[in-house]
Amino acid sequence: MSKQGARVDRDGVVSDHAFSRNADSVFANATLVVAFGSLATIVALALTLAYEAWPAIARYGIGFLASSNWDPVFEEFGALHFAYGTVVTSLLALLIATPIAVGAALFVAEYAPRWLGDPISFIVELLAVIPSIIYGLWGFFVLGPLMKGAVEPALKAVLGDMPILGALVEGPPFGRDYLTAATILAIMITPTVMAVSREIFRAVPDTQREGMVALGATRWETIRHAVLPYARSGIAGAAGLGLARALGETMAVTMVIGNSSSDIRASFLTPGYTLASAIANQFTEADKDIYFSAIVELALVLLLVATAVNLLARLLVFRFTRHGEAGR
Repeated sequence: MSKQGARVDRDGVVSDHAFSRNADSVFANATLVVAFGSLATIVALALTLAYEAWPAIARYGIGFLASSNWDPVFEEFGALHFAYGTVVTSLLALLIATPIAVGAALFVAEYAPRWLGDPISFIVELLAVIPSIIYGLWGFFVLGPLMKGAVEPALKAVLGDMPILGALVEGPPFGRDYLTAATILAIMITPTVMAVSREIFRAVPDTQREGMVALGATRWETIRHAVLPYARSGIAGAAGLGLARALGETMAVTMVIGNSSSDIRASFLTPGYTLASAIANQFTEADKDIYFSAIVELALVLLLVATAVNLLARLLVFRFTRHGEAGR
């Protein structure tokens, strides 16, 4: 005998299609709940930060982001120099990491055989799982002295007398400054940019390459005129994901950026703060309600900026991969 909605297969096993459909529906609804739960968590976090930061928001208004005067004694708080340090270190890290990561991704995706490309990808991506505090310790004991003793003096010798570039290396080499923080951030975001860029290059339709080869183009001409233009938006998205990570990095930056200046200077050799390092350094020192509220407002600004950059980068990558699959 067989029940309605069931079927007996060749082995005599009853498979209930109605049960399978119900199971699929339950699984789909569960994944939907998890997805919206993640979104709800971010919204709840933002609302919590906004609630705790409201006294500072109401008291300082837009001046909080327009002033660099951070004086807990007189209850004057301005985050401009923190925001400046965050932007400088993150963009400089992106400038250093992107050419290296994209070049490595091109080698793995377009030139290297599988037996060589896969180990290289694994080794580079292994950098992403190293804890931030390990990077910070390495930066403190190895990278900082190296920058102070060799790299920064060499940059001053080369760029110091140039009209515009000389302003970027003014001041004595400390080894714990914006440049050192940007360098360690570049190392940390390289695996992210490389991994996404590699998948972007592999998603480029083969017809793009075949058309150029059919016209007699070399390998480099094919990459330059067919692969790179097609993958442009995807590379921008990969860089955006790296930037989003650099914006929120805390411990490694805190240990190498100096945390000692509130001045806004053009020189990359200036010790300073980022939003994240300021929160890490001063959170336990907040002995007044308005001081605590100002620090939470720093966290709120950092959350909103990092979320916006991440969403934009994800959108660029999604648009490219969707068009890439359509091209295939």
